[in-house]
Amino acid sequence: MISSQNETARTPSRPQGTHICPICCIIPPHMSDHILKHGDEKMQTWMMETIRRSEQFQGRREVIGNFALALSPGEKRRTVYDARKRETLPGKLVRSEGGRKSRDVAVNEAYDGAGATYDLYHDVFERNSIDDQGLRMDSTIHYGVQYDNAFWNGNQMVYGDGDGRLFNRFTIAIDVIGHELTHGVVQYEAGLIYQGESGALNESFADVFGSLVKQRSLNQTVDQADWLIGAGLLAPGIQGVALRSLKEPGTAYDDPMLGKDPQPAHYSSRYRGSQDSGGVHINSGIPNHAFYLAAMEVGGFAWEKVGKVWYITLRDVLRSRASFSKAADATISVAGQLYGQSSHEQTAIRKAWQTVGVIE
Repeated sequence: MISSQNETARTPSRPQGTHICPICCIIPPHMSDHILKHGDEKMQTWMMETIRRSEQFQGRREVIGNFALALSPGEKRRTVYDARKRETLPGKLVRSEGGRKSRDVAVNEAYDGAGATYDLYHDVFERNSIDDQGLRMDSTIHYGVQYDNAFWNGNQMVYGDGDGRLFNRFTIAIDVIGHELTHGVVQYEAGLIYQGESGALNESFADVFGSLVKQRSLNQTVDQADWLIGAGLLAPGIQGVALRSLKEPGTAYDDPMLGKDPQPAHYSSRYRGSQDSGGVHINSGIPNHAFYLAAMEVGGFAWEKVGKVWYITLRDVLRSRASFSKAADATISVAGQLYGQSSHEQTAIRKAWQTVGVIE
């Protein structure tokens, strides 16, 4: 039975540091590898530095996650820091909750993106910030020099400025902000292990809710949304529109420097290798597409019905080693409990998972 979203005595979230990705970056390893092989000398240098800076956080998230947290029940608390192109976190405080708009566009984008993410979870799903206990939403901008990534480190957001030739500043895409902050929600709820299908589900939930953050901020219905993750992030001249597409996995980019989008839309075409923790950024295209198909079939605002099913499934049903088939069964079951057995919503979700080949 689904617990009430207002129920205060539900099972506490898993402790931080349990079954979480070492560091959740928006740029996938297969893209970084392609840049190292095919980029010019400057691009290779930028990417090597990006990888080096990212790796310093590997293995540290459990420690970071056990720091004392600033709680503010039921209140939005955003704080933006400026690293000033250094690598020390959090940096200089440049904007707090309710503070004046900055002349620095990256400050405002990080602030507004965190706010839109908070609002989706609070207003739609009755969640009190990332951890459901009022976690302050901290962000650091201008991290490093030409740093080509953005990530959630277990306690806060970090954004690079991009190099200008491959990527623009990483605060530019609100769905990237929603994606990375959702890794924090996954961390506190299902704790999906960052390997194989559970890891791909981890990435997929981040993409789904990142897209919902953008759609709700723009007040878009399912047929108005672009269903892209990272639109605007690719620099001028790069052949592509985004990092990923929920609508058409495998079509987001095809560029000599970045490679070709490898995401499959069907389970039969899934990546079976060991790289990228078993293809977590690749095979996430399959559940991504299932969500898109279900949302399009139901219609309206995606966060209202199908989004609610996905959220409750993440919060109350899935466990750390969940497979695609378990996620499919869980969402179908939750839809039945919310909207009725054989309801339009449940039928749409079942059909979506069948279309992508996860269930028969």
